[in-house]
Amino acid sequence: MHPTLTIRDETPADIEAITAVTVAAFQTLDISHHTEHFIVQALRAAHALTLSLVAELDGRVVGHIAFSPVTLSDGTAGWYGLGPVSVLPALHRQGIGSALIKEGLRRLQALGARGCCLVGHPAYYGRFGFQNPVGLGHEGVPPEAFFALVFDGRMPQGTVTFHEGFKADH
Repeated sequence: MHPTLTIRDETPADIEAITAVTVAAFQTLDISHHTEHFIVQALRAAHALTLSLVAELDGRVVGHIAFSPVTLSDGTAGWYGLGPVSVLPALHRQGIGSALIKEGLRRLQALGARGCCLVGHPAYYGRFGFQNPVGLGHEGVPPEAFFALVFDGRMPQGTVTFHEGFKADH
């Protein structure tokens, strides 16, 4: 990780940079529908960004991560969805995404969250303690791409529904 990297809460002055970083991060990913920046905007407009953190390197926003509340079909409260997480492509594999995820998870726990889940690349999220849970999933998502991390020791069961903002496409 860069010694001058700072992870901090987003400010209104960061919104344009967050959009640019998010667009750039997902631009060449075949698995993306290229709506991630619209999702962040929709979550922000709905006041559903529980945490919205930026990674700043030498005074420039180079990464972003969002956490928003999720609904679980078994009624378990206090769970959050991670995503999207974005880092400028030129700075991939330098620990910026990892720093955003670790700090975000630390802050979620400090807020009293019971757990966090996400849809993501099967080879990436295990290093942060996420696992493919048995009995918990998201409709239409293969089990190997759905991950959960329990903070309170109890894995909920059923189906996770992400905030409506995840359906934003413009």
